[in-house]
Amino acid sequence: MRPCTSQTLGTIIALGMAVPVGLLAARNVTPSTPLNLFAKFIFVTSARSTRWYGRYCSSRFFGPGPLAGTLAIAFRSIGFTGKLFAEALEEVNAGSVEALSAAGASKTSILLMGFWPQVRPSYWSIALFRWDINIRESAILGIVGAGGVGVALDTALNLLYWDQVAVVLIAIFVV
Repeated sequence: MRPCTSQTLGTIIALGMAVPVGLLAARNVTPSTPLNLFAKFIFVTSARSTRWYGRYCSSRFFGPGPLAGTLAIAFRSIGFTGKLFAEALEEVNAGSVEALSAAGASKTSILLMGFWPQVRPSYWSIALFRWDINIRESAILGIVGAGGVGVALDTALNLLYWDQVAVVLIAIFVV
């Protein structure tokens, strides 16, 4: 994989997995307290997992490389992205949602036509912000053997190729 691929793929996986967890955590979408608490448990465990998952679990289960880094980034990002997505869902103006449910719309229609138009800007800003964070985290994960741009940085540092170190650091800052 290329250096930016693991961060991007990890972010995409996290965004896909964070949506259902965020829907479970939002009290106005899922009124069940046990499901809300389960989703919040996922947020908490995900938020504490990056270094542990990247260093110990992924590297041992999948070996050193981009797959370990991609999964570490993805599982770490679920909590962050899902929590902010759930908060955005809870701040939705209830008028359009109530109008759709009063008209007899299905749950899917209410989600797509009532919630999504109001949450879409927040969701994409969260996604872009998390992708930026994941690019920076991948430098650390790559140094511990989990792939990503950190591998290029670690290789250049070990070989004392300071010009390549500078190029990698500039690339991280630019991206």
